[in-house]
Amino acid sequence: MGKKILIKPIISEKSEFLSGDLNQYSFIVDKRSNKIEIGKAVEEMYGVQVSSVNTMVMPSKSKVRNSRSGVQKGSVSAYKKAIVKLANGEEIDFFGDI
Repeated sequence: MGKKILIKPIISEKSEFLSGDLNQYSFIVDKRSNKIEIGKAVEEMYGVQVSSVNTMVMPSKSKVRNSRSGVQKGSVSAYKKAIVKLANGEEIDFFGDI
């Protein structure tokens, strides 16, 4: 594949709730990828069967921070998020042998 589709999994309190109760896992993905490519990439990388994929583009946000040298302005980049639902009985273990 020419582009790296899965960038990283999202590990947060909400994503842990989704993975535990609803069997859904969250990933940050390449903005140019579509749902079919994302599903195939998850199946290939983790060896599971994907039931459905939902995607959303999270907008960029401006950030302002006060410091000794004055006010510093910046922004957080926009990114695409995918929520992948796995088939019944499937599971992804991100933490492995910790």
